[in-house]
Amino acid sequence: MINTPLGASPAKVGKPFTPVIIDIEASGFGSDSYPIEIGVALSAEQHFCRLIKPQPDWRHWSKEAQALHGLSRSVLVDKGVSVNQVCLELNQLLGAQTVYSDGWVVDSPWLNRLYESAGISMSFKISPLEVILNETQMDLWHPTKDRLFASLCESRHRASSDATLILLTYIETRTASKRHKIK
Repeated sequence: MINTPLGASPAKVGKPFTPVIIDIEASGFGSDSYPIEIGVALSAEQHFCRLIKPQPDWRHWSKEAQALHGLSRSVLVDKGVSVNQVCLELNQLLGAQTVYSDGWVVDSPWLNRLYESAGISMSFKISPLEVILNETQMDLWHPTKDRLFASLCESRHRASSDATLILLTYIETRTASKRHKIK
């Protein structure tokens, strides 16, 4: 299910490194906010997405954040999955690998809050996407992401869609970076 088997390096399996991308939508933007949806792009074709049922003590709600992701608190209460279930599923899916986030500074604390609320240890690591981007990729990132977003005709701002867009942007900028080195 995941691009490289646990413990195997991408070179050992003969494929270029393709990161697993995680994205999190939240109840707001401040320190009282909490995760409401987690999306993971395992590859361009394989995705994981879960709505999260808010814990009783998770009270903060931002109308501005809701306007971005389009999810109401009542939808999360009705359709969300318990924090325990989400944590167990993520641990099983991701094992001990490192996943990457383009919003690590907020995604990491939201993941920590999720796992602390569940009383479960996170089996995987989360790292900033920037640590695996070369300079050319960084230069190409925003125009490439904007072009891909427009071509995908995806109007929603949701975790799995965002994770997939980030992964596709990584792949395309990696390819362009290799072409740039050849010139």
